[in-house]
This record gives sequence, C-alpha cells and structure tokens, in this order.
Amino acid sequence: MRDLTTIENQDYDLIIIGGGINGAGVARDAALRGLKTILLEKGDFASGTSSWSSRLIHGGLRYLEYFEFPLVREALKEREVLLRTAPHLVSPLLLTIPIYGDRSRPYWKIWAGMILYDIFSFDKTLPLHRMLPKAKFKQLFRSIDPEGLSGGAQYYDGQATYAERLCLENIISAKEAGAVVLNYTEVTRLQRQGDRLSSVVCRDVLTEKEFTIRGHNKTVVINTSGPWVDRVCKLGVANNHDAPIGKTRKIGGTKGSHIIVAPFPGAPETTFYVEAKSDGRPFFIIPWLDMYLIGTTDIRYQGDLDRIKADNEEIDYLLKETNNIIPTANLSRQDIKFTYSGVRPLPNEEGKKPGSVTRKHILYDHRKEGVTNLISLIGGKLTTYRHVGEEMVDAVYRKMKKTAPPCTTDSQPLPGGILPSDRRIQEAIDKYSDRVCLKSINHLFSMYGSRATEVLTLVNNEPELAEKISPSLPDIKAQIVYAVRSEMAHTLVDIARRRTTIAMHAGNYGLDLLPVMTETLNKYCGWSQEKCARACQEYRIYMEENCLPDYQLT
Repeated sequence: MRDLTTIENQDYDLIIIGGGINGAGVARDAALRGLKTILLEKGDFASGTSSWSSRLIHGGLRYLEYFEFPLVREALKEREVLLRTAPHLVSPLLLTIPIYGDRSRPYWKIWAGMILYDIFSFDKTLPLHRMLPKAKFKQLFRSIDPEGLSGGAQYYDGQATYAERLCLENIISAKEAGAVVLNYTEVTRLQRQGDRLSSVVCRDVLTEKEFTIRGHNKTVVINTSGPWVDRVCKLGVANNHDAPIGKTRKIGGTKGSHIIVAPFPGAPETTFYVEAKSDGRPFFIIPWLDMYLIGTTDIRYQGDLDRIKADNEEIDYLLKETNNIIPTANLSRQDIKFTYSGVRPLPNEEGKKPGSVTRKHILYDHRKEGVTNLISLIGGKLTTYRHVGEEMVDAVYRKMKKTAPPCTTDSQPLPGGILPSDRRIQEAIDKYSDRVCLKSINHLFSMYGSRATEVLTLVNNEPELAEKISPSLPDIKAQIVYAVRSEMAHTLVDIARRRTTIAMHAGNYGLDLLPVMTETLNKYCGWSQEKCARACQEYRIYMEENCLPDYQLT
C-alpha cells in the first residue's frame, strides 16, 4: 500500500507525467542531479509506446534520406552510450539490406547511405559496413527472392531485446536516487494559479483514492505522456473553469504493428531490413528470442489510445511482404504467435505521408500558451531517451534559474549493468546450478543483469520458486515473486508482458500459464483467490483488446 499522505505532504521540484522510456529517462537524470522528483504513470511503466516498439537501438539509416543528419548523429552517439551503460539489455545487431533494382533505393543510394552512416558514427565500437554484390549476396542468402536482386549491404546497429526492462531499470535507478515513482496513478487535473501550474490532482487507480501533488514557486511540470500529450494538456484549468492549456494539436501519431512468428524455412540468421514489394515501405524481419519479430506498419491513427491492436489487414500485409522477400517462408495466419501495436507520438504535420514525418523530438515550452512552468515532449525514440532526459533536466534548471549540475547518465551504468564475462555469473552458476538449470540462470542474467542474484536469492528460503513456470521456457517462479516484491508489478499483464516476456513467448498469449502464475501469487505474494480470479479476467480482456487478432475472436 502506498503512503499517499506522505507523498502529498511534500513539495517537488519536478513533476513528470508519463512513465514510458522518456519519462523514466528524465526522472533518472533529475534525481541523480539532485532535483526532488516525482513521476506519475496512469498505467504501468512502459505500458504505452515503449513496450510496442521494434526493440531496435538504431541511428535511423532511413533518416538520411530526409537530411535529418543531426538526428542520425544523436542516435548513433546514444547507441554507443547504451552499449556501454546497459550491456545486458542492449547488444550489437547485424542488419542486412537486400537491394532490388525495381525498388525506390538503388544499389548506389544504399552504398552512399552506408558511407554516411559510418561517417556519422566515426567514434563507434561496432564494425564498418560492407557491400555485397549480387553473386555473394545470393550465396549467403539462398532463400531470398532473386527477381531483380542487385546485391545487398550489411551494417551493425543495436537491439534492446527486453525494451520494457530498459525503461524499468531507469525507473529503478531514479527511485534509488530519491525520486518518487508511481505507476497506476492517473493525472485527472492540472491546477493553475495565474501563469503557473500549482498542483496536480491524481487518482490512485488501484484504490480509487484521489490525492494532490503540490509544487513550490519554482516547480516545473514535464509532460512525457507520448501519444497522450494533447490529452494531458487539456486537463489544465484556471479558476475552476475549463481552459485547455493548448488549443493546437501537437501529436500526429501513427500506428505501428508487429507480428511474431516461429522460425520458418529460409528465415535469416541476421535482421533483414527490406522494402515491401507492393509499396516500397521499409520493414524489419528480426530474430528475437528464438522467434522472429516482423514489422512495422505506419498508419495515421486517431482512435482509442488505450486499446490498440494490429488489424487483420496489417497482419496480412506483413505476412504477404515477408513471403514476397522469402518465398520459402509460406507464412500464414496460423503461424502467428503474438501481435502487438502502438502509436508513435510524432509531431502533427498535416499533409505529410506518415513515413516522411520527422522523427526528431521537440521540447515544447508552453510559455507561449500562457503557462510558464510546463514543457511537453513531442516525439522521442527509444534510442535517444537518455539525451532527451539530459535536455529536459537542463531546461528545468534554466526555468528554475539555477545552474545545472553535470549530467552523469552518459557514463553511469544502469542498475543491472553487467557483461557476459562478469565473474558473478559463474559464481551464481556454481551456487545455484543444483537447483536452477543453467539455461535459466543465464536467462536471468540477460534480463536482470547483475540483479539476477536478487531473483536467485528467493529460492534459498523457498525452493519451489526455482521451478520453471513452463517446461518450454527458461523463466522460473521466483521471477513472478520478484516482479511484485521488487519491481512494482501489480497485475498479471505487468508480470507476463513487461517484467518478463511470458505472454509473447509461451504460446497462446500466455493464457495457459495463468493458473501457474496465480498459484504462485496466492502462495507467496498474498493475492487472494478473488484477486487472482479478477486478475485473470483482466488479463484475458487485455489480450483480446490489444493482442489477439480479430480473426481469432470471430
């Protein structure tokens, strides 16, 4: 139970609305620099756009076409930072581009892009690109569609296999540095006094209790709510009369959907970055946790932001285009293991095609709209979240008319930061291999980094927690308990979808493992039978509304 009275009776320097990757990055940087910080998230951390990405840490090769050179340089620099500070969560990823003569990007154009990409990442630790003439490319990738093939290119970027945990570790780091971080806390009203936001009224979603977060005369409010930015702005009121802060629409979100399939005939060992045969739109075929993540689409979206799913047409499009590039795949709807969809919080640029809307972020100061202590983030990428946090905190100090202490997030590792060669991994294997299988121990270190030892410690007093959740998965029951006790998980979706990948990895959207999870929660976390039953029902509804394809529900 959260102590709302204590939270209410404090004055905060910084109030952050939105607990996705960007809000988490701001909170961590602010807390490490000494600001009294509180973060408010209406759902779970990373439950929005941050959990629906392609899980790539990349410089944005495609952005070179739109001459967004500063964005490419920023992203490539941040990629290096994450490879260094979060080596357990971010790893090098080899990408392969098949080049076809009848598509929009000919061989020379890709080659030029590769050279520029290497120039902009002059300080990288990853290998340079290489071009592959047609004969060599066909030899390496024998199942690829040969019609019109000109050759290919290969280069390195990065992958955040557990993107949700990248967000969570920033949240944990912020909390350990003194920030208050609250999930399931919905902001219902922004109260104004003159030209400033004076307080934020919230609702504890778990208890339905209302409470108020107050600031002082220099408090700054940051809106990092992603696709919900405009909605949050409209919560501003003055003198108890409705008066939206911003009348102009700032977010022009586009929907991106993914499908997950098992390995298929001709599946590449590297990530494929390809142009769709039917419309030339780029998409990825990504090896991910012994499966393949395929996406994404890019469609204007103005629907319900809390219920988004890949529709049948998007699923069929991704299946068809994958089969076009790898004819031996023969993928169909029956091969779908999981689907997900999210909304990119892009700037509202009327008249532009979705793919051409800028991916650079904007720090929008609402001073021009009559509110002097509110900044909204428009845009923002998984790759550049740390730099967004640095920019935001610098802006906060300027608004407070204080000198900003140096930012340390570019060098300070995330809480679980650990390399695969670290001696602690072997020590854990020596200590726990008689109770936990080797594959599970290595899996824990890949997810939790150095904090895998905290998960393993749970089996010391409760040997049953060493058991696998499912024979087909490396996850163990201790992870369920750890998610609740140490990682602020409150629902089965939190546990199966964001603290672990059980929902995406177990088959049948994790529904078959609900009894095992609730039994563990009942026995070790004090969940009543009634709470477990309610949680199962909420999980099923969530999957139906966000992940299960419509064709499976009819």
